[in-house]
Amino acid sequence: MPTGIISIGSHLPERIIGNDRIAEWAGVSEEWIHERTGIRERRYARAGTATSDLAAHAARQLFSRYDGSAELTDALIVATCTPDVPQPATAAIVQHKLGLRAVPAFDINAVCSGFLYGLAVADGLRAALPDTEHVLVVGADMFSTIMDRTDRTTVSLFGDGAGAVLLGPVPEGYGLLAARTVSDGALHHLVGVPAGGTAVPLDRAARESGQHFLKMDGRAIRQYVHTTLPKVVHQVLDDAGLSLADVDRFIFHQANTRLLESFADIAGIDRKRMPLTAPRLGNTAGASIPVTLCAADRDRPLERGEHLLLAAIGGGMTAAAALVRWY
Repeated sequence: MPTGIISIGSHLPERIIGNDRIAEWAGVSEEWIHERTGIRERRYARAGTATSDLAAHAARQLFSRYDGSAELTDALIVATCTPDVPQPATAAIVQHKLGLRAVPAFDINAVCSGFLYGLAVADGLRAALPDTEHVLVVGADMFSTIMDRTDRTTVSLFGDGAGAVLLGPVPEGYGLLAARTVSDGALHHLVGVPAGGTAVPLDRAARESGQHFLKMDGRAIRQYVHTTLPKVVHQVLDDAGLSLADVDRFIFHQANTRLLESFADIAGIDRKRMPLTAPRLGNTAGASIPVTLCAADRDRPLERGEHLLLAAIGGGMTAAAALVRWY
């Protein structure tokens, strides 16, 4: 049977970081931040919180909405680029915290596209492994831990959060209709954290030069969004035999409000069909799409037969899109 979304859940830290705090850190005005990003606040996890904690909270909310889903879980995928530790996989830690039985559990790192990569991989697992019927996919990130708070181009954008979906069988004609993923590795230098791996050890010199913080070329990334996102969006539409007019809601990665508004206008997408969480949550990276999906459902419950187009751009550079008919 096709792969569909059976249940959803999300979790956001309680600590709100407003533009007044960001302005103080980065030496800019609150108006400068809002004018350029459309973001007014974001959430930061408390000290002592790990990415796995956020992921586990999101999964528990999902379990509470669909009785018995913890016992149904046959595999766990965690999409994150801010793992608890270099190894083992954060998914193994989440598996332990949730008390799941011995099932495959692993991480995917495609930065902000990771959640959609996870959906595509989960669909493949269900097709390839007969005993894998339900897959839990969690997107979770804590960018507050990799922020240079004096860098206005990054600290104004990012927040922490987690979102989860349980994938399982749905009737023919519903569920995941099409998915596309792409990576342009020649552009890997546009965004990332230089230190902390085997290329640049996280030593005193790296810390003193700020190489343990996120770096990004905002202008180049914006250009990549405007050239690549339309391609993957139209590819999944073509694969499914649908058009933009057939899409009921566009669940986009919340890179920043202004970028999404610009893209929607260029692509001819009605902004009313594009839920936004960036204004109050910022860019929650791998969590962004499931968090926004949950918010859209709370605002107006998803109805059977709705077409949802999910799309994201991430570091790497990566891009992904998926088209879902809700069941």
